[in-house]
Amino acid sequence: MIDEEIPDQGIRLRPPTAQDGAAMWEVACDTGTLDLNSSYLYLLLARDFADTCVVAEHDGRLVGFATGYRRPRHPEVVFLWQVGIRPDQQGQGLGKRLVGAFLRQPGADRASLLETTITPSNEASRALFESIARELDTDCRITPCFTAQDFPDGEHDSEDLFTIGPYRPAALNRLAP
Repeated sequence: MIDEEIPDQGIRLRPPTAQDGAAMWEVACDTGTLDLNSSYLYLLLARDFADTCVVAEHDGRLVGFATGYRRPRHPEVVFLWQVGIRPDQQGQGLGKRLVGAFLRQPGADRASLLETTITPSNEASRALFESIARELDTDCRITPCFTAQDFPDGEHDSEDLFTIGPYRPAALNRLAP
């Protein structure tokens, strides 16, 4: 399990506990951009998927998280579902550090591909994951995943699938705090 300090920012990266689920949901709310899921889901993620999730703490307050899971039928793939960062902590490199810690979690051990989906309009996330691929010295393939019509609420943009890899485990040190 990771437990890392980002000394220049006073931020600690660690696995979540069930008690962090509510704060993860609050961070998701605060971003104003993430798909907001039920608070119950964040509680479950923090409790049952702690080996593929990471939280960032500053002065005892949760300021960010990364959530994901190992694809059951594709064990070489770890899927990063959401990266959420409170607005006052954005733009300081925390997103890349959260992704790096996420990839070093036990649940991502021996994975060689990182997947995530991003809407075409989310330029910041697209740039982040393209940058991560460059730092890992590997490919970033972008393919259609879900169309807007796939979403039943009719209010969701399409999602492109970003597949980063294959990457070598040693390359993950480039994303360390």
